Amino acid sequence: MVTTNKHEWTRTIRTLSFAILAALAASALGEPKPEATPGDTGTDLLWKKLETRVEEIAARLDGVMGVAILDLSDGRVLLRNADRVFPAASSIKLAILLELYRQDQEARAGAQGKAKLDDIYAFDPKDLVEDSQIMAGLTPGVTRVTNRDLAQFMVAVSDNAAANILYDRVGRDNVNALLRGLGLSKTTLRRKMMDIAAARRGDENVATPQEMIRLLEAIYKEKALNKQSTAEFIKQLS
Repeated sequence: MVTTNKHEWTRTIRTLSFAILAALAASALGEPKPEATPGDTGTDLLWKKLETRVEEIAARLDGVMGVAILDLSDGRVLLRNADRVFPAASSIKLAILLELYRQDQEARAGAQGKAKLDDIYAFDPKDLVEDSQIMAGLTPGVTRVTNRDLAQFMVAVSDNAAANILYDRVGRDNVNALLRGLGLSKTTLRRKMMDIAAARRGDENVATPQEMIRLLEAIYKEKALNKQSTAEFIKQLS
């Protein structure tokens, strides 16, 4: 089991999965506590409140809401439309990041032709796309960054240019093979970030809430990476 700060991992899940736990908890502040029944624990009461708030939000939402929340301490889950396929938006970047760490792990073991975290990349102006807050401030042809830097840009501010560079460096097919190997049959990387033409053709990055929490669970339980790489991966996210 990876030793990590529980609050850091909760923040990671909040940022990269479909879970809306933080928003629900915030909106619940100041509300009367639900009446306890014999045998209820504090966690039971919190989950009841969470379930109630999810239903309230879903009822008000002008659209379809997918939710998957997993308590890694006891396996308790809250699911709503959890197997429905949704556009993945930036949550698909988690899969790109995981494939980068998987390849780096293989490179450390002596495999050739794998992307490494310390590989250098020279920034090119053609890399820029919309919502590239950090990359847009770099000097083209001069600034050199590592894959680790790109990964940090991608997860810290969701920099799309950084994500697209890593998309090329680790390979779309490799990302999807990783997902299939973890038993995720619906979550799929099909295009780069901000590729509107591809999206209009129907080449959309997709995921289900259920598969996203299973991906996070696999990472946490060291089923995707070894112990060292898992610890580094979680540190990158936190």
